[in-house]
Amino acid sequence: MKDVTVYMGPRCNFCDAAKRLLVRNNIPFKEINIALEEGKQEEMLSKSNGKRTIPQIFFNNLHVGGYQELRSLEKKGELLNLVK
Repeated sequence: MKDVTVYMGPRCNFCDAAKRLLVRNNIPFKEINIALEEGKQEEMLSKSNGKRTIPQIFFNNLHVGGYQELRSLEKKGELLNLVK
């Protein structure tokens, strides 16, 4: 299974929704709070080609996008195959 990383921040409803979606699909993930961890916002910006919104979600080095892109993958039935 691919390593899933969620860059998130405080009081972010879309971040919470993305984490619930991953848990619901039994997909383990690493959570990085860009507000608390030094240098992580810059890391996220670099990896996501400057996207500033949170969450930003990655499967290994594949940038999936945010919650809506993640939800779209789930609705199309592509999510579980993508993380294998």
